[in-house]
Amino acid sequence: MSKIPPHIIDDIMQASRIEEVIGEFVSLKRAGSNLKGLSPFTDEKTASFVVSPAKQIFKCFSTGKGGTVVSFLMEKEHFSYPEALRWLADKYGVPIPADEPATAEQLAAISERESLYIINDFARDHFKNNLHNSEEGTAIALSYFEERGFRKDIIEKFQLGYCLNTGTDFTKAAISKGYKLEYLEKVGLVKSKDDRQFDFFRGRVMFPIHSVSGRVLGFGGRTLFTDKKIAKYFNSPESIIYNKSEILYGLHYSKGDIIKYDNCFLCEGYTDVISMYQAGIQNVVSSSGTSLTKDQIKLIRRYTQNITILYDGDPAGIKASFRGIDLILEEGMNVKVVLFPEGEDPDSYSKKTSTIELENYIKESTQDFISFKASILLKDSENDPIKRSELIREIVHSVSLIPDQITRTVYMQQISQQFEINEQVISNELIKLRKNVVVKQAPEPDFYKIPSPDLQNQQPEPQILQEVSYINEEQLIRIMIKYGTRTMQYDQIDENNQTVFSETNVIEFICHELNEDKIEFKHPIYSKIHSLFLDGIAKNELLSINFLKRLEDQEIVRFVSDIESDEQVLSSKWLSNYNIITRTEGDRMSETVMSAIYSLKLSKIEEHINDIRIKMGQTEMLTDELLMDLLAEQMVYEKIKIIFSEKLGRTILR
Repeated sequence: MSKIPPHIIDDIMQASRIEEVIGEFVSLKRAGSNLKGLSPFTDEKTASFVVSPAKQIFKCFSTGKGGTVVSFLMEKEHFSYPEALRWLADKYGVPIPADEPATAEQLAAISERESLYIINDFARDHFKNNLHNSEEGTAIALSYFEERGFRKDIIEKFQLGYCLNTGTDFTKAAISKGYKLEYLEKVGLVKSKDDRQFDFFRGRVMFPIHSVSGRVLGFGGRTLFTDKKIAKYFNSPESIIYNKSEILYGLHYSKGDIIKYDNCFLCEGYTDVISMYQAGIQNVVSSSGTSLTKDQIKLIRRYTQNITILYDGDPAGIKASFRGIDLILEEGMNVKVVLFPEGEDPDSYSKKTSTIELENYIKESTQDFISFKASILLKDSENDPIKRSELIREIVHSVSLIPDQITRTVYMQQISQQFEINEQVISNELIKLRKNVVVKQAPEPDFYKIPSPDLQNQQPEPQILQEVSYINEEQLIRIMIKYGTRTMQYDQIDENNQTVFSETNVIEFICHELNEDKIEFKHPIYSKIHSLFLDGIAKNELLSINFLKRLEDQEIVRFVSDIESDEQVLSSKWLSNYNIITRTEGDRMSETVMSAIYSLKLSKIEEHINDIRIKMGQTEMLTDELLMDLLAEQMVYEKIKIIFSEKLGRTILR
């Protein structure tokens, strides 16, 4: 990929809205001037993920991650910096100069993860072309989709395709384009046997499986042959970009409606999702034929707390899915169930009815999980009291998994009424089962993480001094980032030995002061930012906070964003209500800057003094002459230390 020009990067960043982009991954709710939601990077039940539309930054307090919209895409979707920019440019219609086609050598240089994404994109386009432009594809695959009742716009939207039945069509096309056989095999599109290669999905209609942002992670392929020896569906194998337990088919298309209606319909297969979507019910996803997993539930929880499971009429399949209901309850989510008539599933039923009829059926047939579970299991228990008691115990077990006590109590009362059992009996059983759940969920104590008391209190002095120095470096860099372009006044002695007031900007003043004493930043990030400021001064440019947030170096972007997200704003009511004028560090700029400079210089002096003490302690290498030199040097530094301490208003204890 060619480098994106700086002015185009500026256009992309100005056009992008971080709240819109992150809103495609996380359900965000207004919290004052910011937006808040559950972290997409970790498992949490209390929202600690904050987005600031005003500053165009995010901060995840669970993981410490933060930055701009580009940083988010790089963290969440594993985009490279140019790919994140291109994704945003595509979303917001910012034109980027065309790239030259990638050569085999360029593709080889791209990371493995990106290579797999590129191959999947090529495969998607190849299969789509087969479906619409090959004789075999139109005659067999396209006619199959049309017979299933899929409209052309829906076929196009879901990017459906076809792998020719020749056995090597895709393999030859991919290898001729320079794609590595190793990567083609890793994504499961090509298989090798006895030194020959062939298409894994040959003769199958293809369903691309997308990430939340729309990247192709893998494929599902359905055979059109009726031979029972041939598996009906093949899925891509797991790879570094595709983990089926963490993916929900259709979420890329449905996430907006899931947030809008605060509910997610969950069904079983690809065609269920497509048919429901075509029928106008678009807040629907599928677990793609696999058992529902915790990771998939957590993925839904980012958008809504409510899941409605759509079941077909297969009793065996329904019983097998009870575990999924328990997992949903365990995550503290609300679960409802809809059972379609016997012999029907979401795909077939949505084809037979109008959108209004389908919506009405779902509304009228929605049950809570207790009624649903009881209706299914009571069929087997009939009048057998033992089976009936086991059924009740199983339902109470499901309730015991719910984290919220009030919700558990409400369900307990419902069970008591529905089965005509004393509420106290249900309560006792619930308490017993809940204890087992709590014990099972409690993390193992990690005794190895507890440092011994002796080690806690024996941190070496040089390390303490270095940490103090880092703190002072951070403070100075923070001031340059926040206030660097501001003007400040300072005292200066002129040629007549008179004190005069001078003005300059904060960045130039700090860099000049540090250069005078040859002070360098030791912390890697602070050193990099300091170097950027020095380069800017050399070019007669003052680097703004927005410039720093647009850098490719995400370590710097994260640090700068953290500074912005930590800003505290004093209420104007101090003045309006109490006539108290509050002064921030920005209001006393010269004092703030000088204090930070003196603090850093003082910490560097203390490091020098400590180095001298260490040298004086090395008696085997110490001569009388060297000792006198070291003592003289120490005295000089001690005097300077006293001067800086006085300027900072600190008392030196001896």
